[in-house]
Amino acid sequence: MTDLIPAALTQDLRFTYPDGALALDGVSLRVDDGQKVGLVGANGAGKSTLLLHLNGVLTGEGSVSVFGIPVIKRNLKEVRKRVGLVFQNPDDQLFMPTLLDDVAFGPRNMGLSENDAVAKAMDALNRLGLPQLSNRNGYHLSAGQKKRAAIATVLSMGVPLLALDEPTGGLDPKNRRELIATLKTIGGAQIIATHDFGLVRELCGRVVIMSDGKIVAEGAPDALLCDEELLKTHGLA
Repeated sequence: MTDLIPAALTQDLRFTYPDGALALDGVSLRVDDGQKVGLVGANGAGKSTLLLHLNGVLTGEGSVSVFGIPVIKRNLKEVRKRVGLVFQNPDDQLFMPTLLDDVAFGPRNMGLSENDAVAKAMDALNRLGLPQLSNRNGYHLSAGQKKRAAIATVLSMGVPLLALDEPTGGLDPKNRRELIATLKTIGGAQIIATHDFGLVRELCGRVVIMSDGKIVAEGAPDALLCDEELLKTHGLA
């Protein structure tokens, strides 16, 4: 695995917000193609900030690459063909008149023909169990439907890396189960920032624990998420 080009690689990544808050403090992380990695930590640990660096929404010091492509300004078009970022609030991704338009937005911007863009969008909606809602406005969907719709907006682009921020946050048990089942069927690499330990145990082969902008532990979920002392030390129990 170490000889392969990683899906995502950060090296000594540092980022400070304009108000002086240090959000990332020397984060080095490797995620290989096909891996599903859970990113856990208390609020303010740096999880969301790290995800936002993977497709260039934020730029810090150090280096970030996806599939060997440096995440720098001149490469952002190519980077964003490979990384699908799903925000914690799905309303940030649903802004078109209809759900079909939302999900076809990415393929259209990638230069696909209208027929191909619509076909990609409908395929993604089918995989997420939402084809019957294609003509609905995203604003009128339920919380669970919005979460799945937001994932469909990046799935339609065929990206090999998904970066998901709290995908099960605010979902009822039924919608949570359905979303986890869907994520299991999606190939490629996934980096999932979450407080949902059950999701990590069920879906991820590896967990990375962050605290105060640093990676403090990583390994098998069954081992780390049962370490009460570790979890208490970093505000997770």
